Amino acid sequence: MARVAVIEKTGGPEVILWTTRDLPPPGPGEVRVRQTAVGLNFIDTYHRSGLYPVPLPSGLGGEAAGVVEAVGAGVASLVPGDRVATYGPGLGAYASERNVPADILSKLPDAISDEVAAAVMLKGCTAEYLVERAARVQPGMTVLVHAAAGGTGQLLVQWIKHLGATVIGTAGSPEKAARARALGADHVIEYKREDIAERVREITGGAGVPVVLDGVGGSTWEASLKSAARRGLIVSFGNAGGPVEGVNLGTLSRHGSLFVTRPTLYDYYASPEERAAGVARVFELVASGVLSVEVGQRFALEDAAAAHRAIEAGETMGATLLIP
Repeated sequence: MARVAVIEKTGGPEVILWTTRDLPPPGPGEVRVRQTAVGLNFIDTYHRSGLYPVPLPSGLGGEAAGVVEAVGAGVASLVPGDRVATYGPGLGAYASERNVPADILSKLPDAISDEVAAAVMLKGCTAEYLVERAARVQPGMTVLVHAAAGGTGQLLVQWIKHLGATVIGTAGSPEKAARARALGADHVIEYKREDIAERVREITGGAGVPVVLDGVGGSTWEASLKSAARRGLIVSFGNAGGPVEGVNLGTLSRHGSLFVTRPTLYDYYASPEERAAGVARVFELVASGVLSVEVGQRFALEDAAAAHRAIEAGETMGATLLIP
């Protein structure tokens, strides 16, 4: 019997319901996975709240790690006992076990634990495409990373430093600022007591930064505009601070002929080859010690509502896991 989260309507964390289900045998091309760790991501709150609409009723979560229990017809790449992980697509990761398509699963190397995999699959692949495919960060660049102590932010800081670039991070508390510095951020701006754009201009001698990685959204949009160098690139990839709305293209001209993109992971991981290459790159950097993956919080699986409240209140640091 599987314990599974479901939402029948959108709203606050209280709309997350739990049910018990009998799982059928995995169908053709499917694998049954007993899940050992489930990753919590901000996008989960968007699905729950309705910011990103999904057909209802719906499951929640895309990221998880576990062990293959059974395989369906036609599955040759996996066998029972294999350790696997996924970041999606498809929702339903908030579950003790489930049947999933084999082609969305990655086999875990011995060097990657289940918890690390559940903490790094989505955020790590997001960092990979943001840094190496979207922004194409080069040695010597200076990059502004908003929410540098968050789950994705921590990986971005380490990845950018690994490539030989300079990191300016933002953080909401002295504790989070200290964590960002410990991971390699060259400068950290505590945005609750400092003006982000003013400090960026001070740090860069007035030039601004050629790349802004902004996973916060509406509440940092103006700061991102004012922090970008002439012909700079703003990569807006999240809505933790609300969506960016009503953008006038003339604004980009007034701030120095800026470039802006609003990317999604699945447009950069559109083919099996792109997906495999990105996952392999993440695992390589984790296994080699370039990326340190911090699991800052663990909640019991059925305490998902409390976990949602914590991440939405900005009370989390690093990755958050739900443990079945």
